[in-house]
Amino acid sequence: MTNDPSTCSNAVLRQAMRRIGQLYDEALAPSGLRATQHGLLATVRKMGSPTMRELAERTVMDLSGLSHTLKPLTRDGYLELVPDPRDGRVRRITLTEKGEIKLGETAKLWRGAQDRFEAVFGKERAVALRSELRFLTSPEFQDAFNDTGAETRTVTR
Repeated sequence: MTNDPSTCSNAVLRQAMRRIGQLYDEALAPSGLRATQHGLLATVRKMGSPTMRELAERTVMDLSGLSHTLKPLTRDGYLELVPDPRDGRVRRITLTEKGEIKLGETAKLWRGAQDRFEAVFGKERAVALRSELRFLTSPEFQDAFNDTGAETRTVTR
C-alpha cells in the first residue's frame, strides 16, 4: 500500500475545503468577515441562542477552537455570550442587532459565492455533494468508521 497523498481521502477533502474556503473568503472580503465567521453568525441565528457545546456539536468543532473563532465576533459586537436563565454557569450565544445587520450584509456576498459555485460545479452535483458531506459529519459515519470491522463493510443510508 502506498502513502500517496492523492489517494488519501483526508488529504483531498482538506485541499478541497481550503480551496473552496479561499474562494468564499475572497467573496466575503468586502464585509470584513471570513466565510467561517459568516457561517457561525448564520448558525447562531438558526439555532436561536445555543450553548457553546450545542454550537460546537452543530459545527463539528471542539470547544477551544470554537471559543477562539467566536472571540473576534464577540469583540466586534456581532455576538454576545449571556448567562443561561436556568443555569448561570452555562453561557448562551446570541446574535446582536449589529450581528443581524452584518449577517444581512454578508448573506448577499455569500449568496453570490454560492450561486457561482453552483453555476460552475452544477446545481444537482452541488446538492449531491452537500448530501454526501453531511453524511460524513453524521454520528452514523463516525460510529462505523470507529468500528474495528468497518474496513470490511460500507455504511449505507
